[in-house]
Amino acid sequence: MAPDWRWDFEDERRNPASPGPRPGKRNPPPLPPSNERAALIRRRRMAAGAILVALIVIAIAATSGSSGSHHASASTRPHPSRPASAGAKADADPDDLAAVRSVPAYTPFVKEGGSRGRDIALTFDDGPGPYTIELLKVLERYHVKATFFAIGEMLRYFSQATVRELKDGDVVGDHTETHPPLATLSAHDQYEELFEQLARIELVGGPRPVLFRPPYGSFNATTMRELAKLHLLMVLWSVDTGDYLMPGVAVIVERALAGAHPGAIILMHDGGGNRSQTIAALPEIITRLRSEGYDLVTIPRLLADDPPPAGLPLPPNLSGD
Repeated sequence: MAPDWRWDFEDERRNPASPGPRPGKRNPPPLPPSNERAALIRRRRMAAGAILVALIVIAIAATSGSSGSHHASASTRPHPSRPASAGAKADADPDDLAAVRSVPAYTPFVKEGGSRGRDIALTFDDGPGPYTIELLKVLERYHVKATFFAIGEMLRYFSQATVRELKDGDVVGDHTETHPPLATLSAHDQYEELFEQLARIELVGGPRPVLFRPPYGSFNATTMRELAKLHLLMVLWSVDTGDYLMPGVAVIVERALAGAHPGAIILMHDGGGNRSQTIAALPEIITRLRSEGYDLVTIPRLLADDPPPAGLPLPPNLSGD
């Protein structure tokens, strides 16, 4: 494993030597100078572009080489934008996708679904990471589909976890490329952060994300304009378990259950630090919610089954900056 991967950025903000966070908030890490950040983004885009060109060339060569064979068929040839080796499920449910795309017509974001059904969505941020596979094993054991908001750069190290999510029928959303507080960035840099993550998901064989969650809850009017350009729906949450602070398994369970209600969106994390407590809490959260008659679904299914009410006012920037 490469020595420079970073998955503990959540833990860094709990260093006693650093300034304490605002109550209930998470302080974002310092940003590099804008010129350095712009250069880094340009390098990432050039690398992603080179990979995409290589994939297209390989796909064209494979197609040309098989055109004269009587044994090859269109159904066995890989789609150039979805490498067959990834094995990821690439097709989204059309009804769920239509439900997501209909929401911006009547509300600019969602933090929960409607209150008429019994759906609850479990969501996980900041992955993929070294704990994601173990978390997926729990979801698979209980036959639960969840929504993951993935950081693009983490796919450099843990892309197989995201491929497994897609194969399981989980939904993967955009959590930016490098997890910055978007409200502090220019329109150009916000667009780059959003677009780079979309490209990475497509490169591992997944469908282009249609959902977005802002790191640190940080967004502004510019963010909303950039989301509209990329056809992304912002998803917040109605229940924050605070699991990133590792408050204890019992506390995580209690917070998830205390906030449970029809249409709830529960925030947890599969990356960004030690997630052993989240994994340990998950079986009880699932069994208790089901015992109370709730169905655990993805965000798109939640919106299809029981969409949120129209005309919700946009909440303020949740990061405090």
